Amino acid sequence: MRTGAAADHRGFFHETAFYASDDEFLSVVVPFLRDGVAAGEPTLAVFAEPQARLVRDALGADSGVTFIHGDAHYQRPATAIKQYREMLAAHVAAGAAQIRVAGDVPHPGVGVPWEWWARYEAAVNHAYDDFPMWGLCPYDTRTASDEVLDFVRRTHPHIATPLGHTANLAFQDPFAVLAAGVTPWRDPLEDIAPAIELGGPTTAQARGAALALQATAALPDDDLDGLLLAITETVTNAVLHGRPPVRLRMWVAPGRIVVTVTDHGPGPADPLVGLVPGASPGGWGLWLAHQVCAYVSLQRDPDGFTVRLLGGQLPG
Repeated sequence: MRTGAAADHRGFFHETAFYASDDEFLSVVVPFLRDGVAAGEPTLAVFAEPQARLVRDALGADSGVTFIHGDAHYQRPATAIKQYREMLAAHVAAGAAQIRVAGDVPHPGVGVPWEWWARYEAAVNHAYDDFPMWGLCPYDTRTASDEVLDFVRRTHPHIATPLGHTANLAFQDPFAVLAAGVTPWRDPLEDIAPAIELGGPTTAQARGAALALQATAALPDDDLDGLLLAITETVTNAVLHGRPPVRLRMWVAPGRIVVTVTDHGPGPADPLVGLVPGASPGGWGLWLAHQVCAYVSLQRDPDGFTVRLLGGQLPG
């Protein structure tokens, strides 16, 4: 049987909270976690420092809460979704009636581009709805921008406060939010002329172009291999499912290679594309790209559909 505010809820109970001090943060998160442990529910805290340390200190030793390092778990949204779904399935198989998770999703206030995490916050309303999960996503109003906070309000159907839990009247249909789009992330390198530009590239030409930039980028082998896989999948999608002409551009700096692949089609219709393995054309390829690149951006504009891939490290 489910407990707390989610007692009569089926599927994913997606909740946010807003705080402007450490005390406000703890006043929402600590009772949420303690109540989960007291109810015998699997209870997870997925925070980066310093929030993880604050929670550990407040709970004390042997709290019964499972801590997962947020920086490691929230590296890529598609990977986070995959890992969460695997954990949730294991807990349900073991008999859990509810699983509580509190975690802080990355955003520009902590140095991470927002676009694909914004898409994550909308997408998980569906991606986790197969499970009896109660997820609490607290946001620090001292660091989160107005754009981030507005998007959070539109993607969380419930809000937690120290006084209780309320329905969020600002919540919107997640598919509509995703269809409306998010401001796409661009690398500062794109303000200069690309190092390589190809029209109508084959996958072999595209991979060869990236390899030609490796002398400057010096990416680790795993990062380079992942980028080459993502380039292959993205160019293949553009040729098979997009509209010609297809244009590939690449920029390079020590530590990273930025790739854009643009075709003149509208892009995939599936709003969850890339974040979950999808049945839509090109869905598996974009999901693979989201698994292996440091960043993936999807952009629709009058020129068509652009996939932006980053291999290596985010700038800054």
